Amino acid sequence: MKTQRILFICTGNICRSPMAKGVAMAMADRFGRSRLTFDAAGTGDWHVGEAPDPRAVEAAARRGYNIAHERARAVTSEDFSLFDHLVAMDEGHRRWLVNARTSRSLPDRPISLLMDWSVGRAGTDVPDPYYADENAFEHALDLIERGVEGLVRRA
Repeated sequence: MKTQRILFICTGNICRSPMAKGVAMAMADRFGRSRLTFDAAGTGDWHVGEAPDPRAVEAAARRGYNIAHERARAVTSEDFSLFDHLVAMDEGHRRWLVNARTSRSLPDRPISLLMDWSVGRAGTDVPDPYYADENAFEHALDLIERGVEGLVRRA
């Protein structure tokens, strides 16, 4: 089967999208989906080169996901060619991706919300935990695990 490349997108690429990538890599390995590859990026370049937020690293580590080595990057025009599917963490990211694709005449790759892959949660955002406490990171990770499991099982 053909390798399928999936890009997770959030705002600054230091919380939700690196957590989603870490979860996806672990679940793809667990479910024997070696044909799936993953990356993460942000809609903005505020944190390019930075490690994930320490709270995201800690929340992920508590569940066995190592994201400490990740470094933030921004979505590029090339990502629309390199990736088979773009997965947004919230509706604002999804709209941003659709607008970027349209305004730059980029390849028409599928764009979805992560939670569209979770039964009963379609259309739900993964809320940004950045301005909240540790509990918000745990809640975001709960949703990410649900969405990623559906994606990995169905992709």
